[in-house]
Amino acid sequence: MDFMPDRLLTRPYDFGDIFGQLYLKTEGLYSTAIGASVTFIFLFILFGSFLARSGMGQLFNDLALALAGHKQGGPAKVAVISSGFMGSINGAAVANVVGTGAFTIPLMKRVGYSKEFSGAVEASASVGGQILPPIMGAAAFIMAETTGVKYSTIALSAVLPALLYYLGVIAQVHFRAGKLNLRGIPKADLPRAKEVLKARGHMLLPIVFLVVLLAKNVPIGYAAAYTIGATIVISWLRPETRMGFKDILGAFEDGAKQSLSVMAACAVVGVVIGVVNLTSFGTVMTSSIVTLGAGSLFLTLLLTMLASMVLGMGLPSIPAYIITATMAAPALATFDVPILVAHMFVFYFGIFANITPPVALAAFAGAGISGGDPMKTGWQSLKLALAGFIVPFMFVYNPNMMMIDVTDMAVTAKEFAMPAWHVIATVATTSIIGVLALSASVEGYFKTTLPIWARVVTAVGAFCLIVPETMTDIIGLGVVIAMLLLNVKMAKKQTALS
Repeated sequence: MDFMPDRLLTRPYDFGDIFGQLYLKTEGLYSTAIGASVTFIFLFILFGSFLARSGMGQLFNDLALALAGHKQGGPAKVAVISSGFMGSINGAAVANVVGTGAFTIPLMKRVGYSKEFSGAVEASASVGGQILPPIMGAAAFIMAETTGVKYSTIALSAVLPALLYYLGVIAQVHFRAGKLNLRGIPKADLPRAKEVLKARGHMLLPIVFLVVLLAKNVPIGYAAAYTIGATIVISWLRPETRMGFKDILGAFEDGAKQSLSVMAACAVVGVVIGVVNLTSFGTVMTSSIVTLGAGSLFLTLLLTMLASMVLGMGLPSIPAYIITATMAAPALATFDVPILVAHMFVFYFGIFANITPPVALAAFAGAGISGGDPMKTGWQSLKLALAGFIVPFMFVYNPNMMMIDVTDMAVTAKEFAMPAWHVIATVATTSIIGVLALSASVEGYFKTTLPIWARVVTAVGAFCLIVPETMTDIIGLGVVIAMLLLNVKMAKKQTALS
């Protein structure tokens, strides 16, 4: 062991120590990860299977088509909406890309989006489902157990960051459609929202039922089980969704198959956590991040982001959260970052590993359906998800975005007071404008093409709005409004000349 660097050196362990830690104790194979997977994660996967068998996917697809299919670049917006909702329920980004992408990706290619962009839209939307309340791919329930924060608080705190992420994706989709002059699908070829809701709208009731149960503090496992039963009964209200005996058996079979990869990953993560605890590697990693951060919160956040993305590579959202919460989140406690904020930060970057090359599994799945280049699809997914890489930094520096008032609050607090509504409104407004401006800058288009210099200036204004300071907000707002008004004027001039 003498050749090992000091940071990687540990005392030797015999077979008995390792066997006892990983098999006989509750920190290895029988850790929180595998315990959670068999007590309620499986039930939520099963719940998603029952919803799918009852036609929930069809409901989201048809409703999204009815609402956005005729808009500019409509099919891509349909993909974002339907994949986001389904991704939140099933909790598996790759499976969601394969399931909904088979329908949405050909639609996007048909109206003129490139193969890589079509696959990237589906991947970024599916990954974002893991951060979308109320279910968040079941990760919210693991987070509640890990942090001790109530589920309702976690779901509420995740609303604005998730909306900002999806706003960034939809804005880029819209601006790309404008730049390429892509049209939507004719209304005559689309379903009508009223008819869709009449036929399948009642299948939204199981989700409402689940949220009500959780809000009343019904144990998570019981809530999931009750909701599965309610889903079967509710499906009988309409012939289009009615589940027969074969459908129910099929849902059980689908749920069992889909849970295998998650449970296997949870078991492996349990082994990793067991070794980390045995060797105190988690403490060493936290110490290393803090040391390299040199007292800078921003640098520590960057290092924690990189660590979370590496740890989350190739993992479903729940195992990714468990391992990042164990190994990366503790570093942020040294800067008095509230425990919920720290865990949400590492969760974001743990799941974004699925769209970050070189191991961008969700993006590669999208490329497999679209026929595009996998690596180009991965980089395009990263570009579409740009807002998601910035939002976590925003809520660390300004927890008001997560509806958390940190005034006189301990870093380990489990109960959070909400900020005043005018504070939340201010944060939401500046953040929304900042994300829209950043999306326009990235795509180089608003009402017409943005020159390079205008893209740079708009991006600067967007980042000023993102920084949580009153003066930077004022400067950023002025810069962004000026640039966008100038772009509108240029568009009118081009229209007049043509």
